[in-house]
Amino acid sequence: MNKAIFLDRDGVINEVKTSRVRFVNQPHQFYFLEGSLEAIKILSQAGYLIFVVTNQGGVGLGYLSIDQLQSIHDYMVDEIKSSGGNIHDISCCIHKPHEGCACRKPEPGMLLELAQKYDIDLSSSYMIGDRETDIEAGSRAGTKTILLCSDDASRHIIQADKLFKNLLEASFYIAAN
Repeated sequence: MNKAIFLDRDGVINEVKTSRVRFVNQPHQFYFLEGSLEAIKILSQAGYLIFVVTNQGGVGLGYLSIDQLQSIHDYMVDEIKSSGGNIHDISCCIHKPHEGCACRKPEPGMLLELAQKYDIDLSSSYMIGDRETDIEAGSRAGTKTILLCSDDASRHIIQADKLFKNLLEASFYIAAN
Protein backbone atom coordinates (compact mmCIF):
# COMPACT_ATOMS: atom_id res chain seq x y z
CA MET A 1 0.00 0.00 0.00
CA ASN A 2 1.04 3.58 -0.65
CA LYS A 3 1.38 6.40 1.84
CA ALA A 4 0.02 9.82 0.98
CA ILE A 5 -0.08 13.45 1.90
CA PHE A 6 -3.48 15.09 1.45
CA LEU A 7 -3.11 18.86 1.21
CA ASP A 8 -5.80 21.47 1.48
CA ARG A 9 -5.18 24.14 -1.16
CA ASP A 10 -6.13 27.64 0.02
CA GLY A 11 -4.08 28.73 3.03
CA VAL A 12 -1.76 25.71 2.76
CA ILE A 13 -0.30 25.94 -0.75
CA ASN A 14 -1.45 29.41 -1.78
CA GLU A 15 -2.46 32.73 -0.30
CA VAL A 16 -6.08 33.65 0.30
CA LYS A 17 -7.66 36.59 2.05
CA THR A 18 -4.43 38.62 1.95
CA SER A 19 -3.64 42.10 0.70
CA ARG A 20 -2.83 40.60 -2.74
CA VAL A 21 -5.84 38.33 -3.19
CA ARG A 22 -9.16 37.62 -1.47
CA PHE A 23 -10.27 34.59 -3.53
CA VAL A 24 -8.55 32.70 -6.34
CA ASN A 25 -10.80 32.76 -9.40
CA GLN A 26 -8.09 33.01 -12.09
CA PRO A 27 -4.53 31.61 -12.39
CA HIS A 28 -3.01 35.11 -12.08
CA GLN A 29 -4.59 35.34 -8.60
CA PHE A 30 -2.74 32.20 -7.42
CA TYR A 31 0.23 33.13 -5.21
CA PHE A 32 2.22 30.31 -3.63
CA LEU A 33 2.84 30.69 0.07
CA GLU A 34 6.49 31.06 1.01
CA GLY A 35 8.13 27.64 1.20
CA SER A 36 5.17 25.67 -0.18
CA LEU A 37 6.90 24.72 -3.45
CA GLU A 38 9.98 23.50 -1.58
CA ALA A 39 7.76 21.63 0.91
CA ILE A 40 5.92 19.74 -1.82
CA LYS A 41 9.25 18.82 -3.40
CA ILE A 42 10.50 17.49 -0.04
CA LEU A 43 7.32 15.46 0.49
CA SER A 44 7.47 14.08 -3.05
CA GLN A 45 11.08 13.00 -2.54
CA ALA A 46 10.18 11.39 0.80
CA GLY A 47 8.12 8.78 -1.06
CA TYR A 48 4.61 10.09 -0.49
CA LEU A 49 1.91 10.39 -3.11
CA ILE A 50 0.72 14.00 -2.94
CA PHE A 51 -2.93 14.92 -3.37
CA VAL A 52 -4.81 18.19 -3.13
CA VAL A 53 -8.26 17.94 -1.55
CA THR A 54 -10.10 21.23 -1.69
CA ASN A 55 -13.55 22.65 -1.14
CA GLN A 56 -14.27 24.98 -4.06
CA GLY A 57 -17.85 26.06 -3.41
CA GLY A 58 -17.29 29.11 -5.62
CA VAL A 59 -18.08 26.86 -8.59
CA GLY A 60 -21.46 25.86 -7.17
CA LEU A 61 -22.16 29.46 -6.22
CA GLY A 62 -21.32 30.68 -9.73
CA TYR A 63 -18.18 32.70 -8.91
CA LEU A 64 -16.02 30.63 -11.24
CA SER A 65 -16.54 27.91 -13.82
CA ILE A 66 -15.16 24.39 -13.83
CA ASP A 67 -12.90 25.45 -16.72
CA GLN A 68 -11.54 28.36 -14.68
CA LEU A 69 -10.92 26.05 -11.73
CA GLN A 70 -9.13 23.60 -14.03
CA SER A 71 -6.90 26.38 -15.40
CA ILE A 72 -5.97 27.39 -11.84
CA HIS A 73 -5.08 23.80 -11.00
CA ASP A 74 -3.15 23.32 -14.25
CA TYR A 75 -1.08 26.39 -13.36
CA MET A 76 -0.51 25.14 -9.79
CA VAL A 77 0.53 21.63 -10.91
CA ASP A 78 2.88 23.01 -13.61
CA GLU A 79 4.61 25.35 -11.14
CA ILE A 80 4.97 22.56 -8.58
CA LYS A 81 6.39 20.21 -11.21
CA SER A 82 8.88 22.82 -12.43
CA SER A 83 10.03 23.18 -8.80
CA GLY A 84 10.67 19.44 -8.44
CA GLY A 85 7.44 18.40 -6.72
CA ASN A 86 4.59 16.25 -7.93
CA ILE A 87 0.83 16.36 -7.40
CA HIS A 88 -0.64 12.95 -8.21
CA ASP A 89 -4.26 14.04 -8.28
CA ILE A 90 -6.62 16.81 -7.22
CA SER A 91 -10.04 16.21 -5.75
CA CYS A 92 -12.47 19.11 -5.52
CA CYS A 93 -15.84 19.52 -3.93
CA ILE A 94 -17.56 22.05 -6.18
CA HIS A 95 -20.90 21.90 -4.37
CA LYS A 96 -22.36 24.92 -2.63
CA PRO A 97 -21.67 25.09 1.10
CA HIS A 98 -24.34 23.28 3.14
CA GLU A 99 -25.52 21.30 0.11
CA GLY A 100 -25.20 18.07 2.10
CA CYS A 101 -22.78 16.21 -0.17
CA ALA A 102 -20.41 13.48 1.03
CA CYS A 103 -17.34 15.13 -0.47
CA ARG A 104 -17.23 18.58 1.15
CA LYS A 105 -14.81 18.69 4.05
CA PRO A 106 -15.31 17.98 6.96
CA GLU A 107 -16.77 14.90 5.29
CA PRO A 108 -13.97 12.45 4.41
CA GLY A 109 -15.32 11.55 0.95
CA MET A 110 -12.51 13.04 -1.15
CA LEU A 111 -9.81 11.33 0.93
CA LEU A 112 -11.58 7.98 0.96
CA GLU A 113 -12.14 8.05 -2.79
CA LEU A 114 -8.48 8.84 -3.49
CA ALA A 115 -7.37 6.18 -0.99
CA GLN A 116 -9.37 3.54 -2.81
CA LYS A 117 -8.25 4.70 -6.27
CA TYR A 118 -4.52 4.77 -5.37
CA ASP A 119 -4.32 1.96 -2.78
CA ILE A 120 -3.47 4.31 0.09
CA ASP A 121 -2.79 3.17 3.64
CA LEU A 122 -4.64 5.97 5.44
CA SER A 123 -3.07 5.18 8.83
CA SER A 124 0.41 6.00 7.47
CA SER A 125 -0.81 9.10 5.63
CA TYR A 126 -1.33 12.73 6.61
CA MET A 127 -4.00 15.35 6.06
CA ILE A 128 -2.52 18.84 6.23
CA GLY A 129 -4.80 21.83 6.49
CA ASP A 130 -5.32 25.23 8.01
CA ARG A 131 -8.92 24.84 9.17
CA GLU A 132 -10.93 22.66 11.49
CA THR A 133 -12.79 21.13 8.52
CA ASP A 134 -9.49 19.83 7.11
CA ILE A 135 -8.46 18.26 10.40
CA GLU A 136 -11.88 16.71 10.94
CA ALA A 137 -11.90 15.22 7.41
CA GLY A 138 -8.46 13.70 8.00
CA SER A 139 -9.44 12.30 11.38
CA ARG A 140 -12.64 10.80 10.01
CA ALA A 141 -10.71 9.22 7.12
CA GLY A 142 -8.17 7.71 9.51
CA THR A 143 -5.10 9.81 8.66
CA LYS A 144 -2.69 11.58 10.95
CA THR A 145 -3.48 15.29 10.96
CA ILE A 146 -1.36 18.42 10.81
CA LEU A 147 -2.75 21.88 11.43
CA LEU A 148 -0.91 24.84 9.94
CA CYS A 149 -1.48 27.96 11.97
CA SER A 150 0.38 30.91 13.35
CA ASP A 151 -2.58 31.89 15.52
CA ASP A 152 -2.16 30.64 19.08
CA ALA A 153 -5.93 30.70 19.69
CA SER A 154 -6.51 28.19 16.85
CA ARG A 155 -3.91 25.87 18.33
CA HIS A 156 -6.08 25.42 21.42
CA ILE A 157 -9.42 25.06 19.64
CA ILE A 158 -8.58 22.67 16.79
CA GLN A 159 -7.38 19.22 17.82
CA ALA A 160 -4.72 17.98 15.39
CA ASP A 161 -1.96 15.42 15.88
CA LYS A 162 0.74 17.99 15.10
CA LEU A 163 0.91 21.77 14.71
CA PHE A 164 3.27 23.76 12.50
CA LYS A 165 3.43 27.36 11.31
CA ASN A 166 3.66 26.44 7.62
CA LEU A 167 3.89 23.61 5.12
CA LEU A 168 7.68 23.76 4.95
CA GLU A 169 8.03 23.10 8.69
CA ALA A 170 5.54 20.23 8.38
CA SER A 171 7.46 18.76 5.45
CA PHE A 172 10.72 18.71 7.43
CA TYR A 173 8.95 16.83 10.24
CA ILE A 174 7.34 14.29 7.90
CA ALA A 175 10.51 13.67 5.90
CA ALA A 176 12.47 13.03 9.11
CA ASN A 177 10.00 10.43 10.42
